Amino acid sequence: MSANTSDGPGLVRHYRHVLLWPLQLRVEAARDWRGEPWELLTKVAGDVWQPVEDEFTLDPSEFQERHYQEFVSFLPYVQRFLYGEMRCARDRRDKGFGESPMRVMRRRDVAALRVWLTPETEPVTVSVAHADLYFFHDMDVVVLNVELYAEDLPLSLAQQMLYRFGRAYPSGWHASGQGLHNTWRSEWLDAEGRVLMHSDSSQRERFLHFVCEHRAPATSAHWAFLLQPLVQDAADEDGALRYRQIEYHRMPLLAYLALDNPRALTKEEFTRLGLVTSLRPGDALPKRDPSVTQFEERYCDDRFWTDCDDGPNTRFICTGSALIVVGDARSRYFRDANKGLLSQFRHQYFLLFLIAHFHRAVLLHFSGLLVDAISGLDANDNDSVRRFKRRIRSYFESFLRFSHRYWFFELSERGQVQSLFRRCSEQLGNDRLFAKIKDDIGEMSRYLDSDSQRRQSNTVVRLTVVTIFGLVATIVTGYFGMNVLLFSEAPLTHRIFYLVMVTAIALALTGFAIVKSKRLSDFIEALADERMDTRGKLSALGQVLWHRRSDDIQGR
Repeated sequence: MSANTSDGPGLVRHYRHVLLWPLQLRVEAARDWRGEPWELLTKVAGDVWQPVEDEFTLDPSEFQERHYQEFVSFLPYVQRFLYGEMRCARDRRDKGFGESPMRVMRRRDVAALRVWLTPETEPVTVSVAHADLYFFHDMDVVVLNVELYAEDLPLSLAQQMLYRFGRAYPSGWHASGQGLHNTWRSEWLDAEGRVLMHSDSSQRERFLHFVCEHRAPATSAHWAFLLQPLVQDAADEDGALRYRQIEYHRMPLLAYLALDNPRALTKEEFTRLGLVTSLRPGDALPKRDPSVTQFEERYCDDRFWTDCDDGPNTRFICTGSALIVVGDARSRYFRDANKGLLSQFRHQYFLLFLIAHFHRAVLLHFSGLLVDAISGLDANDNDSVRRFKRRIRSYFESFLRFSHRYWFFELSERGQVQSLFRRCSEQLGNDRLFAKIKDDIGEMSRYLDSDSQRRQSNTVVRLTVVTIFGLVATIVTGYFGMNVLLFSEAPLTHRIFYLVMVTAIALALTGFAIVKSKRLSDFIEALADERMDTRGKLSALGQVLWHRRSDDIQGR
């Protein structure tokens, strides 16, 4: 790492920075492709993306205590979501049985990140622990996960990193051409230190032209490179796997900061650290902002924030968009990467944060689908109505699968894990969003049901009218069958003529009854209405015969 790192109370002994970027996934493969998106990624990417091996191997000697602690931290239905299940020994022989609906693909070529925060500062190089893509069975959402780490990083520099790095594109530009809020330059490096790709936030015209042409913001070059072979949906590039932005371009983050004396931080410093995704380091603190005045009550979990030698001295700050863990670097438990808090941060706390943001991403994705469906509905176009019905029924089925397979109100019986999950979900508004999407889909489903009932009722009315008028023809033909007129003794040509004539008349009357069934239904109701006078009934008959609208049939 290249930076000035003089000892002091603001030195971060161990720095972890985890980014999550939920994206909407679209698969545009060949028609004969019937596999899963992660399988298609392996096919088109070659060795760049490889599946992460399951830690639950057949050899118990390879299963570590850290894996066990992670597994038992969650409730059984969450365990089945994260790790799958095997009900008995013979299940091992059934390929795919009991597998987790979550799949993880890892990029193997990116080893480090070099960052210039501003043109005047020296570059900072941090290691890349991994760059992963999380896929979820039957859900069109993928989550990019990047984990960075470094040792002995100044706290002020760490805050700048947390604030500036992790933006999909610049939100604007300074007069000098540097992008607002993001790093001046970022470079992905391989294991030998070679530059794989660098950022292009200073290319103002490229971003302006892309938005003007596609009505969607362009992804910065270094993030677009990291996602390859996935390509942005609005781009002109060809790609079997495409993605669209779901939320704000600022990626949610987790941070682990090990300080020599974390209790030396003031309340204002903790506030700036906790609100690092929205408050630029160095800016004046908005004293009247509720997020500042109620910071500790809203965002801090201090059950382990104890001022004693035996205590972990750890503070958890969760704002929804960020989960910050600050602790004592002198504590062996806090720094332990196998059994301590560092291990829990990278696994249990990461997973609860991932699940909360996965929930939000899927719900926002459903919201967008419903908007598209209702926007394309034209009630006067039968084809549009049929497409709308098919889409809503498909979305309703997908939402049911999501709510039963992926939606959880509780993750764990461990107070700390469950508390942070509920705090994160509440800050993100997941429960309210879930209820809204459920109600919206329910309303659309009820609309489809009522529309189907209305159509069935109209059909029944038409059939009833046809039956009533067909009854007259039945009586008449029955009368002819009483041998009052001896058609059986008539010549064959006469009988054929009468048969054709009566059939034609019956068909004409039946067709007339079907075409005029709605008006005939109104006429029958008018005849049955004892409160209507003769003039109103004749007006109803005129409406049937001459297609006129009558204002006299209003008091029924």
